[in-house]
Amino acid sequence: MGDSLKSEQKPFVDKIYHRIGEVSRITGVKPHVLRYWESEFKEIKPLKSRSLQRLYRKKDLELIFHIKRLLYEDGYTIAGARSKIKELAQSDRKQMKIDFDKEKIEAIIHDLKTELKGIRQILE
Repeated sequence: MGDSLKSEQKPFVDKIYHRIGEVSRITGVKPHVLRYWESEFKEIKPLKSRSLQRLYRKKDLELIFHIKRLLYEDGYTIAGARSKIKELAQSDRKQMKIDFDKEKIEAIIHDLKTELKGIRQILE
């Protein structure tokens, strides 16, 4: 979901973890709704502290902002938003694979060029 979410997110304190109250204030989504969304969207996975408090990361907040937009602004149902989130996640995984493949190919080309230069020097 990477770049597609960056334009939607609101500025928030650059901390590693946020408790549910902070996330609620930052996103404008009530804590009970956040807990409900956790049960509906498996992609929201806050860590739990020893005292079982939810600890949300930046990627969780970005996802919450995205879900909020899908539901409240774009008019998606929970099921529709869930499908859209899965679709975006799959698209991101494909893009990561393409980027990886591109890097792998570039490395192979670099190695071939180096080898060919070595062969040319031997032949001269």
